[in-house]
Amino acid sequence: MSLRPASPDDIGGITAFLRGRLEGSMFLMSNLAAHGLNGTHSNAMRLWVAGRRPVAGVVGLTNGGMVLPQWPDGDWAALRPLVGSRPIAGLVGEAGQVDAARRALGLGSNATRLASNEHGFTLDLAALRLPESADFQLRIPGPDDRAVMVAWRRFALEETQGVQPDASLALATRDVEGWIARGSHRLLVHGDVPVSMTGFNASLPDAVQVGGVYTPPALRGRGHARRAVGLHLAEARARGVGRAILFASNPAAIRAYRSLGFVPQGRIALVLFPASVAVPFSAGNHP
Repeated sequence: MSLRPASPDDIGGITAFLRGRLEGSMFLMSNLAAHGLNGTHSNAMRLWVAGRRPVAGVVGLTNGGMVLPQWPDGDWAALRPLVGSRPIAGLVGEAGQVDAARRALGLGSNATRLASNEHGFTLDLAALRLPESADFQLRIPGPDDRAVMVAWRRFALEETQGVQPDASLALATRDVEGWIARGSHRLLVHGDVPVSMTGFNASLPDAVQVGGVYTPPALRGRGHARRAVGLHLAEARARGVGRAILFASNPAAIRAYRSLGFVPQGRIALVLFPASVAVPFSAGNHP
C-alpha cells in the first residue's frame, strides 16, 4: 500500500487510526491537534497516509526534521521518495517501525548522538497510586524558576541525549521557555526549594505523555521524581485526563513509574543524529 499526502478531509480518519495505537502516537496526535497540517511551527508536520476508509498508516515529518511513524506492516520503501532531500534530525515511535523507517531512508549507518530502545508504559489514571507527599508541593514555574530549570534541562540534555556542552545551553533555554509558555511542566518543592521537575511532552484532552522529568544527582534516590510525576498526574486526572503514557530505560525510573501503577506496553525508540542529515539520493528519490 502506498503513501499519499494527507488532506484536511483525512483528519478524522487519521485521528481514529492513531487513537487505537496511542502508545506510539502521542507526538503525532499532539502535534496535529496543536498545529494542524503543514503549519509553520517547528513541531508542525507534513503528513502522509496509507489507505482512506479506513486509514491504515500515518507518517509525519516535522518542520524540525523528526520522522514520526505509525504504519504497522508498512511498505517503508514508499517513504524515501516522499521525504526527498528534506533534512532529518531523528525518528521517534514504535521501535520496530523506527528501525524499518530509518533503514528505508538509507540512514541506518549514520552516526547518532542518541539511539535508544526503551520500555513503553501506560496507566489508567483511575488506578494511579500516589506516594506520600505531605511535606512537598507541586507548583507552576514562575520567572524566578527559569535559571534552575535551564540548568537542570542542560544537564539532562548532556546526560541523556548526548548534547555537547557548547550547544546545550541554547537548547535548554529554548525548551524551558516553551514549557513555561505552554504550562506543561511543574516543579516539586520542599519548603520553597525545588527538588525535582516533571512535565508532559505531549498532551490531549484525555491523555498525556510524561517527559522532561529530572532530579539533580545530589537529590536522587529519595523518591522526588516519583512524587513529582504522581502529583502532576493527579492534577491532570482532576481536569478529566484518563490515561498517561511514558517510555523509560533507567531501572530506577522504571521502578518509580511501576510503583505509580504504570504497566508495560511495547517499546519506543528515539534516534537523534548529531546534526540534521539528508536522505541519500537514489533513483526515484526526489523532493
